[in-house]
Amino acid sequence: MLTDLRLYQLISPSLPVGAFTYSQGLEWAIEKGWVKDEQSLALWLTSQMQDSLATLEIPILIQLHHLLGVQSYEKAQYWCDFIVASRETKELRIEERQRGAAFAKLLPQLGIDLSEHTFPLVNQTQVAAFALAAEKWEIPLVKLCSAYTWSWLENAVMAGVKLIPLGQTAGQKLLIDLTKFVPEVIEKSMIWPCDRIGSFTPAQVIASCQHETQYTRLFRS
Repeated sequence: MLTDLRLYQLISPSLPVGAFTYSQGLEWAIEKGWVKDEQSLALWLTSQMQDSLATLEIPILIQLHHLLGVQSYEKAQYWCDFIVASRETKELRIEERQRGAAFAKLLPQLGIDLSEHTFPLVNQTQVAAFALAAEKWEIPLVKLCSAYTWSWLENAVMAGVKLIPLGQTAGQKLLIDLTKFVPEVIEKSMIWPCDRIGSFTPAQVIASCQHETQYTRLFRS
């Protein structure tokens, strides 16, 4: 039971790591009319779940969870470098590093000490932070992957609710609909080959590039 509670804390919106300060290009996509209602938001997020979370973030989370468990820090560093390099815009790279840095400050205060080996990993990417916290708190891998996906999805839907805008109830209905895909995403990521890890979300990348110079922004760039 305690491991479940630790997991809920790890993905809580109240965790001070900046989870709700980025839109990952969604803000520009909404301004340009690419995303304009519940249906188009669902398509936008489903694409990212299938072609980024299932093929990049979650497979790397799985790798890091194993590698940190066996203290294989050199190989873990490879995957941390890989995920940062896979963030295809400056905005996305900054988000990855800033949230990692926030975790690097937070985890020691939550009882997870960072060594000379683990600090550079966590400081570089939030994915390493999730993996390390799960390893220290003995959170099962499948639960970790599901929770990571839920956390990303909740942040993205709430950004859409604020920007389109949608009602809060519409946002909750959308979460109900999209979480049906989470088991499929996790199953896909568990068997995804290491030599195929990567993402293919060109629309999101274009939107993120344009968001960097968007005149009026609610979300960080």
